[in-house]
Amino acid sequence: MSASRLRTLGGGGQHVLDYLRRMQAENPSFFYAIPGENDHTSGCIFWADAASRMNYTYFGDAVIFDTTYRKNRYRVPFASFTGVNHHGQPVLFGCALILSESESSFAWLFQTWLHAMSDRRPISVTTDPDRLIQMAVTQILPETRLRFSKWSIFRETQEKLAHLYQSHSHPTFETEFMKCVNEIGTIDEFESSWVSLLERYLVMDNEWLQSMYNARQLWVPVYMRDAFFGELSITDGSGGLNSFFEGFVNASTSIQMLIKQYEKAVSSWHEKELKADYDTANTTPVLKTPSPMEKQAASLYTRRIFMKFQEELVETLANPATKIDGSGTVTTYRVAKFGEDHKAHTVSFNSCEMKASCSCQMFENSGIICRHILAVFRAKNVLTLPSQYVLKRWTRNAKSGAVLEERGFEFPNNSQESVTVRYNTLRQEAIKYVEEGAKSIHIYNVAMDALQDALKKVGAAKNQSPTAAEDGALSNGGNQELHAAGDTQKVACQSADEKEKKIRELTMELESTNQRCEVYRANLLAVLRDMEEQKLKLSVKVQNARLSLKE
Repeated sequence: MSASRLRTLGGGGQHVLDYLRRMQAENPSFFYAIPGENDHTSGCIFWADAASRMNYTYFGDAVIFDTTYRKNRYRVPFASFTGVNHHGQPVLFGCALILSESESSFAWLFQTWLHAMSDRRPISVTTDPDRLIQMAVTQILPETRLRFSKWSIFRETQEKLAHLYQSHSHPTFETEFMKCVNEIGTIDEFESSWVSLLERYLVMDNEWLQSMYNARQLWVPVYMRDAFFGELSITDGSGGLNSFFEGFVNASTSIQMLIKQYEKAVSSWHEKELKADYDTANTTPVLKTPSPMEKQAASLYTRRIFMKFQEELVETLANPATKIDGSGTVTTYRVAKFGEDHKAHTVSFNSCEMKASCSCQMFENSGIICRHILAVFRAKNVLTLPSQYVLKRWTRNAKSGAVLEERGFEFPNNSQESVTVRYNTLRQEAIKYVEEGAKSIHIYNVAMDALQDALKKVGAAKNQSPTAAEDGALSNGGNQELHAAGDTQKVACQSADEKEKKIRELTMELESTNQRCEVYRANLLAVLRDMEEQKLKLSVKVQNARLSLKE
């Protein structure tokens, strides 16, 4: 990257680069890239830590590219790639500083991000409405479904049509505009409603509305239902793109503050995910029906996703399915809420393959089965969810199992299993350990003894020679500065000095991993103690209740 572009960030630019180099040295799975010194087509800095790259293997089907800094006039041109995890929480896939906005810059950024994600392309990408970004996505991700953010379009519409939004004579325009976009059932209904709205408010010739109508297939939900975006409600696409860094990075954040705020956001969302994991594993939801399917879903889904499924299941009571065609193996049903026949949906059900499709396309769009298909299942006495309607990405086991094999994912350089893979595996096993260990005082004592023995064995392994830890310590695909030719430098231990340096680096990495293990061990022990204390308190209350009954 040219020195002049780096200088646009002030003294903080070098601070960011130093941070990225240090992080990559500490963990080779940390990826960062900058254009070469002679590359004048791009002005970006990109990075993705090991957790971001691993999370992408689980939740990289729907991606959001956030450039909020452009509209909100941030001091720092900070952009991010995010998605949604199995708890419906934002999850990070990478960050960038965009020092030069051009088609080539955005193309370089998307190509570099894709390389960091091992060229595994997402199903969909949501961005701000922008011609340069659109061209870059079309060039780098031609098979990925592009969508413009509704939130961005609504906000810009409010600016462009301020005379309508602020007029006392047109108090309902905003409500009607939102309804036209969000609540229309079919494409024909949208077309009719749009024309009617523009005629009613005398804005048929408004250039902004005309341009948005011309781009309607890129943002109006009725045109986007056949692609997966991982949204859990109709308002998800209207709430802004920067949910991961909201409250951490804003218009006043300086380049000197950026890295600190970035780390705070990453840490905060990591803690929230751990809490959601714990709540899912250790709390039992209240079932609202006697349906075996509801009980099955409660054991499969995370708590947030189960609540969404439960909402759909309960609604089947008010949405009866009426058979309208039963020829052959495929039966067609009409499903409508009582008193709302004009909003009916059509469901086709293949009893041989146990497959159903609904005109609302909720499953295709969100990965959660809709009330209309569930109503047909109820009518056909289908008691449990067919496996094809349970997306693993929404289950409590979304991050367990052989995800690398399932999705054909490999880190660059085809190195050995990464620290992140081992970390996630250990974490999942630890959660199971806590669940089992807290079931009774006897099991708790056994679990504590086993934990102490395991700690001694880990300590003994840690005290072995550094070379013993070298197997598997090389993380996958650590990134180096990428130059114009796109070549990545490979670790080469050709001299004794370089070997010694590598051993020191691996030793430092091992120490860092051990420190993290100690923190999580302490947290697990604290959880076990808290659970035991709660159990004792409950035992005392039960005993007191029994005594009071005897009296």
